Amino acid sequence: MLKRHYIVLALIVLVVLVLLSLPSQTMVKFKLAISSLFLPLFGLAGSTQQLAEKAGDSVLSRRDLIRQNEQLRRENEQLKLRESQSQEVWRENGQLRQLVGWQRQALLKCKLARVVARDPSNWWRTVQINLGSRDGIRVNLPVRTMEGLIGRISAVGATRSQVLLLGNPDLKVAAVIQDTRETGIVFSGSSNPLENNMVDLGYLSRSSEIKPGQIVATSGDGGLFPKGIPIGTIVDSQPADQGLSMEARVKLFAKMNSLEEVWVMGP
Repeated sequence: MLKRHYIVLALIVLVVLVLLSLPSQTMVKFKLAISSLFLPLFGLAGSTQQLAEKAGDSVLSRRDLIRQNEQLRRENEQLKLRESQSQEVWRENGQLRQLVGWQRQALLKCKLARVVARDPSNWWRTVQINLGSRDGIRVNLPVRTMEGLIGRISAVGATRSQVLLLGNPDLKVAAVIQDTRETGIVFSGSSNPLENNMVDLGYLSRSSEIKPGQIVATSGDGGLFPKGIPIGTIVDSQPADQGLSMEARVKLFAKMNSLEEVWVMGP
């Protein structure tokens, strides 16, 4: 083993001496040849470094993508909120336009009347007004307040008339849900006589898209009540007729327990 070490050492020394004795040009060529043997290793190392840099860039891009997605999600939520607010503003503007249009109509065709009495036997379902036949009042003319429909003329005297109010079992009104255009019939609501601001909207299809807050107005069907008179807003709904149809409770716009002045709508 010791001889082998000496032999290897002698060979190394010999090679060094040979290299040192080589001409300068031959030495340069030899170095180039030796370095060319290691170029593939250097290239592999460079490629590995490039792949690592690309991988780092990919990770950074993914982070940026996640951040951008989160920012877009927040902006989308803000846009949805603004859209919802815009829809509410448009709905209110539509109500105002309808009210202004009705006020113009009221100046031409409607007559202002004062509530002078309530029927003691049917306190919350009929009222008497101070207009009669001499004022051009006829049976079945619609009666409303600035807020919405309250009923129709049911009897006429010379100087007074009786108004049948919404919620009276003898009064039914063809109605429509404004945003879905689903039609139904408004009829007497709660059996509690003190809850006179609620009516029922029935005969709706079981597939109706009924939601609280939807506006109900007259549909114009039947010809008794003009189209588009506001009635109220939906409070809730439930199946009826053993699940074959739907019914909704409607809160009236008009304040039925504090009627003082009403408008009798002309033909």
